Amino acid sequence: MCGIFGYVGRQSDAAKIVFEGLKRLEYRGYDSWGIAVLNEEGIRASKKVGAIGDLEKDISLPDSFIGIGHTRWATHGGISETNAHPHYSSDKSFALAQNGIVENYADLRRVLLKKGYNFATETDTEVIVRLIEDKAKKSANLKEALRQAFLELKGRNTAILITKNGEIIAARNGSPLVIGIEGSDIYLSSDTLSFAPFAKKMIVVDNGQLVDCSKGRIALYEMKTGQKIKHRFVDINLADNRIDKEGYPHFMLKEIHEGPDAIRQLLERGLKEYLDFARVIKRAKNVYTIASGTTGIAAAQIAFYLRRYPKIKAISLIGADALEYLDLMTADDLIIAPSQSGETADVLEILEIAKKKGVKIASFVNMQGSTMTRMSDYKFMAQAGPEVCVMSTKVFVSQIAWGYLISKITVGKSGEGIKNLHLLSLVMAKYLKSPKNHSALKTLAEKLLSAKDIFLLGKFQNFNIIKEGMVKLIEGTYKHAHAMPAGDLKHYAITLMEEGVPVIFAISEDEAKFDVINAVNEVKARGAYVVGIAPSRHESFDYHLEVPDTSETSAIMNIIPLQLLAYYLTVKLGYNVDKPRNIAKSVTVK
Repeated sequence: MCGIFGYVGRQSDAAKIVFEGLKRLEYRGYDSWGIAVLNEEGIRASKKVGAIGDLEKDISLPDSFIGIGHTRWATHGGISETNAHPHYSSDKSFALAQNGIVENYADLRRVLLKKGYNFATETDTEVIVRLIEDKAKKSANLKEALRQAFLELKGRNTAILITKNGEIIAARNGSPLVIGIEGSDIYLSSDTLSFAPFAKKMIVVDNGQLVDCSKGRIALYEMKTGQKIKHRFVDINLADNRIDKEGYPHFMLKEIHEGPDAIRQLLERGLKEYLDFARVIKRAKNVYTIASGTTGIAAAQIAFYLRRYPKIKAISLIGADALEYLDLMTADDLIIAPSQSGETADVLEILEIAKKKGVKIASFVNMQGSTMTRMSDYKFMAQAGPEVCVMSTKVFVSQIAWGYLISKITVGKSGEGIKNLHLLSLVMAKYLKSPKNHSALKTLAEKLLSAKDIFLLGKFQNFNIIKEGMVKLIEGTYKHAHAMPAGDLKHYAITLMEEGVPVIFAISEDEAKFDVINAVNEVKARGAYVVGIAPSRHESFDYHLEVPDTSETSAIMNIIPLQLLAYYLTVKLGYNVDKPRNIAKSVTVK
């Protein structure tokens, strides 16, 4: 959560540069935002509550060659201008912004209060500021004070400081930090996407490192020892870094339409690395797929494909609820970790422990320079392009399509897998271009406007798909949605089936079809309003959303109408479809 951005260089419009970077980071949080710059009068900061607005109208800051900024997802303290970042030091000699959580902030705060320090905010971030001030009393410089302060922090944190001496100093311990370089211009950020338009090369700051920057100068240090270390430049290589709706009313709709392109990106990769990885999968004693949220559902679908085709013993885990598996993992096992950002905190925590046990790690990530990618033994990039809407759509499609492809390659049917995904991309694109399909989904959204509860049922290849449909409806519409296996209906949830309650079924032409139809009939007999996402109509459907039959890839096709339904229903309800309340896209805190 939260995004930090910094700039120091030869351009005098630092506030504008930081503002542009923050707009690209806003998916990480949009409760409040702020920018601080330095001029001859000192450090000037301005902060606002809410989503990032207009620089000229909302924030008036002087010309400067250096600045930092922050976009917030609140963890400690209410949403207010006071709690917004950056935070000043007592003497305004520096200002600081943070991404993360200080888990021992209460203990540190008590100690600092006893020493006479005052606190103006409710945030854990201000503890870092005051702790740095305390360490600075006995330190040679502010960098050393920051280093000593970070050694006392518990949790995953990154902090960035602007100083009265014209420096940007930053420290990383868990939360992401990358540096972009273009000539003497230096950019610091939570992700590469934010400075991709400005820089061609980057430095990835690892956990336990500090960086000290001024005009044209970068120095990297080890946190524990304070010793200077060498840094390595890496070319920035993002498939498409444009942040533009390109004529669509919302990013979500644009990104749903980019699903077919995300699939085609997978097919452009050379086959050799897939074949090499397939051998790793076959050698593994156990394969675990692990992720959280929407990507946790993608991980479960990847595990389904591995069980279904190459008959691999694959177990899907949720990052925040996988601790009991750590004792079972050995060096003979493999973890597959899909991720949009590659910075999901609860997943990284599991991967860090598993790596120490010798477990091999493979990742499939959409963000270059991520922690997850760097710690992986086998690295795959989605290259699906920026996904700005907080609700993931095209990256989810990319993740499950990759899982299908890997599974087909592992079973020795790479040609068939590639052919099926190529056909799927064509069929999906045609479906998305059809006004008739969008009209049918808009009509259904209208029918569901007053629904308090929406149930979704599926089986076999569609079970995880209806779970993801549930997530999208919850994220966007704030309605109660509940997904369940179609076969489990009669064991408990049938008590909730009554006149008019909407029940959505995802049905494919596979061996599970007739079991799902049985569930359709059972809810219909109790008066439910039945919506069928299926290639063909059934007499018990009250509303039919026709989708093409793409056989083995049918589940991937079926997610598209569910994504579109969530989109149209959210828009009709008048909610912010690209920025749902209370959630952020990159969850870098536990």
